[in-house]
Amino acid sequence: MVANWISFNVIDTERQDWARGWSALKTFTERELHARVPYGFKEGAFPLGTWVAEQRRAYGAGQMTGLRAQRLEKLGMVWNPADERFQENLEAAKAYYEQHWTLCAPRSATMLDRPVGQWLSNLRRAGALEGHPEWKTALEAVDAHWNPAWPAEWQRHYAALRELLTDEEDHSEVLPGFTVHGMDVGKWLAKQRQHTVWAGLMDGQRELLEAVGVVPLPPEQTEPAKAPKKAVSAFEKGVAALAQYKAREGSVKVPRAHVERLEDGSEVKLGVFLSNSKSRRAKLTADKLAALADLGLEWAATEGAV
Repeated sequence: MVANWISFNVIDTERQDWARGWSALKTFTERELHARVPYGFKEGAFPLGTWVAEQRRAYGAGQMTGLRAQRLEKLGMVWNPADERFQENLEAAKAYYEQHWTLCAPRSATMLDRPVGQWLSNLRRAGALEGHPEWKTALEAVDAHWNPAWPAEWQRHYAALRELLTDEEDHSEVLPGFTVHGMDVGKWLAKQRQHTVWAGLMDGQRELLEAVGVVPLPPEQTEPAKAPKKAVSAFEKGVAALAQYKAREGSVKVPRAHVERLEDGSEVKLGVFLSNSKSRRAKLTADKLAALADLGLEWAATEGAV
C-alpha cells in the first residue's frame, strides 16, 4: 500500500486520474470479487466502467506500460471479455461432455446453468471462429468431433453407443429399444449396419463405428442376426466368472484390474464387470440383481445402495 501510494503521489494530472481509476477498481474488485465492470457503472462519482473500457483500448493499442498492466492484472483485469466468456462456457461444455461423451449437444441443452447447446451450435456456424484459432484448439482438445462433417444428431447417437458399449462390451446385444439419454441406440445401430446405409456413410463415420467393433451386415442380410438362444450373454459370463472367483478365493472383493479365465478359455474383465454393474444398478433387471446378490454382493441386494 505504501509503494502504491508513493508511485501514485505525483503532480502529473494524467497519473493522478489513473491512480483514482485504479483505486476505484480495487474497491470494486474487493467487494464484487471480480473485475468485470459494466460499461456505465460508477464507483461513487467515478465513471469506472468507461475508465476500464479505456484501459482495455489502451492495452490493445500497445499504449499501456507494463507496470500499469501488471497492477491491473493483479486486480483480476480481463483484457478481452469475449475470451473470458468463452472460458466460462467451455467449462460448462466440459461438464456436458463428461455426461454425454460428445459436444454435439442439442440446441436446448444446458449445463452449469448455461445454454451450452445454443453456444456450441453458434460456434459451429461458418466463420464463427475466425480470429480465434485458440478457441478451436480448446474445443478440439475436449472433443475432436465437436464440429463433424456429418450431422450433429448422428454424432450424438454414436457417442451414446460408445458410452453403452463400455458397459455391455458386446454390440450384438444392443437391440432396438435399448435407449441411452432418451435415444433409441439399438434402432439407430441396426440402421447403420444395413448395407445400403453403411455404403452411404462418410469415411470418418465408418471409421468411428469400426473403432467400437461395429461392422456392416452382408449385402444380402437386411436385419441383424439375433444371437442364438443358447448363447451366453456378457452378463452371464460375468456372473459365471464371479462364481468361479468366489469359489476359489472365498470372497467377492475383486481387484479392478483382475481378469478371470473361464473353463472354456474365454476371459472376463471381472473387476471392470463388477464396477460397471454397480454403476448401472438402476438399469439392471430384477433377475440380474438377484443373481449378483446370491453371490454375496450387498449393493445388489440393498435397495438404497449406491
